[in-house]
Amino acid sequence: MASRKNPLKLNKLQLRTLVLAQMLANDQKATDGTDGEVTLMQMPHAHGDHVHIGQFTVSARDASGFSNPAVWAALARKGLVREAGQPGVTLTAEGLAYDTGLNERFAMPSDH
Repeated sequence: MASRKNPLKLNKLQLRTLVLAQMLANDQKATDGTDGEVTLMQMPHAHGDHVHIGQFTVSARDASGFSNPAVWAALARKGLVREAGQPGVTLTAEGLAYDTGLNERFAMPSDH
């Protein structure tokens, strides 16, 4: 039997925020030791109508979850992140591996 899409029933904003956080973690190419977690010490800020995440450009609207504490709290309740306090958030190994189904949607290389 095939695995179910979105088994934790994340809403659209939570899914977008998680996939963008995964992209940030992948861009850092580092883990926080042997547990497979990655701490994101800083979230990107929008300039104009977009945000840069590594080589990618993402709509500021799609990245709105970065500044929404309720999104991070929901992701923490589901075990996908651990809030590391200001300013960082730690993605758990489960959070890094969670298939949001949105990877292709946000993978547009930046033109500047």
